[in-house]
Amino acid sequence: MTDPSDSDASPLFEAKAFDEPSVFDPDALLKNARRQKDLPERPVPEICVLDPDGDVVRHLTATGAAERDETWPGYHTDLYRFERD
Repeated sequence: MTDPSDSDASPLFEAKAFDEPSVFDPDALLKNARRQKDLPERPVPEICVLDPDGDVVRHLTATGAAERDETWPGYHTDLYRFERD
């Protein structure tokens, strides 16, 4: 284990305040990304499906059921919107 008094130690090993709120507020992150990318405000869907291998997105886009949301401010992600009954 790294000695916390070691000046060369990474800040990753410093004590964490797990009971404190995160400084990475999702609303603030999206708001600033929209500002930086000059995108309009659009609400995040109530339910989001994580599709790590892309099978769901490929099927939904191939059948015309989903479209890529051009207003999604994520830097390394895409959001596809679709409706289900």
